[in-house]
Amino acid sequence: MDLFDRISADIKSAMLAKEKVKLEALRNVKKFFLEAKTAPGANDTLTDDAALKIIQKLVKQGKDSAQIYAEQNRPDLAQTELEQVSVLEAYLPKQLSVEEIETELKKIIAEVGASGPQDMGKVMGAATKALSGKAEGRIISETVKRLLA
Repeated sequence: MDLFDRISADIKSAMLAKEKVKLEALRNVKKFFLEAKTAPGANDTLTDDAALKIIQKLVKQGKDSAQIYAEQNRPDLAQTELEQVSVLEAYLPKQLSVEEIETELKKIIAEVGASGPQDMGKVMGAATKALSGKAEGRIISETVKRLLA
């Protein structure tokens, strides 16, 4: 079962269980999936990789929104965003810990032969591909900067 079908099935079970937050989050994801499937050139298909990228984007947006709501003293809205983010994170692959990210980045730095901050672009290109879906880009970037400094 691909991710699109899994989300559709989970929408039905959330409806039956009357899980309002989960239902709202999954319907939002499905809306983005349908937009991606019907986009010009998509041929009415959505790969799991593309679906994961959409979910990652929505998780990042949700976290950013929650942070903004918290800064504006709206904990109620921040809590709602974080609850929806936790629903979506269940569909993402397990995220690497900071130590695991650092280990992977050290390997990548050795592979590309990076020696200092001027090589950040080379390292980030390889790291983004290798750690796609397993770590946030911001964490990867911060760790690379620290390792190359």
